[in-house]
Amino acid sequence: MRLAITGGTGLVGRFLVNEALRAGDEVTVLTRRAPEGGFFDGEVRHVAYDLDGEVPELAGADAVIHAAFDHVPGRYRGGEGEDAAGFLARNLDGSLRLFRAAERAGARVVFLSTRAVYGPQDGMLSEEMACRPDTLYGQAKLKAEQALLASGQPATILRATGVYGAPGPGQRHKWADLFEDFAAGKPIPARAGTEVHGDDLAAAMRLGLNGTGGVFNVSDLLLDRREMLAEWQRLTEVSGDLPPAADLGGYNEMRTDRLRDLGWRPGGWGRLTATLGQMAGQSGFPPKRA
Repeated sequence: MRLAITGGTGLVGRFLVNEALRAGDEVTVLTRRAPEGGFFDGEVRHVAYDLDGEVPELAGADAVIHAAFDHVPGRYRGGEGEDAAGFLARNLDGSLRLFRAAERAGARVVFLSTRAVYGPQDGMLSEEMACRPDTLYGQAKLKAEQALLASGQPATILRATGVYGAPGPGQRHKWADLFEDFAAGKPIPARAGTEVHGDDLAAAMRLGLNGTGGVFNVSDLLLDRREMLAEWQRLTEVSGDLPPAADLGGYNEMRTDRLRDLGWRPGGWGRLTATLGQMAGQSGFPPKRA
């Protein structure tokens, strides 16, 4: 399969590119800068692309995976900073241009969306519920979803939760600052959130590439920061102070029945602990016995 992947050099995009390479796909990465040699697990073609620019020629692509998103570094919610208009022009208008180009090329679209499209809700988040995003990030993603579905072109939308995983060369993983603060003895506030490993997100992407269309939640763990840091402490012997346990009672988990009915099986706590061990090794901590 010939794939064009936007945002492939990001923390999340790298998992999608590497899955495609493992599957034997021919991958073109659409990013502002070409990846460094060895960044991916195989060779890719690079075409310069920016969300606020013209879309490169997509003729010949079987599918377009759209994972690019322009935002203030480290922030999705609030990622517009002081430039709301520019944020929408790049992320919403840019996505719509990409979708139209994919349609002209006859390419399927797999769109990486977000749980932020739901906004404040009661109970479990399911794909059937009415969305009411309360951030510009969620609003931009939802409008792009709606336009893609209304176009009638073959498409799969993945509403992903937070994505974790070991970083690639030159990258920092999403918890790097947290682990550094923990080791420095800084107070860590209680917090919980839903997470999914990048490889499990890539497995959901593959279902979309194989022709499964529609909207799908992609989530695995409801993770208490205290539990994760306790495991990190076990692996590294860092002697930071664990935060209090988070209140999980009112947190909205995501239903993933639609994906699971298709055979999708995320890695759960086992994959998380293995990844923390990998991160510990990358950080220079000696491996510990399980």
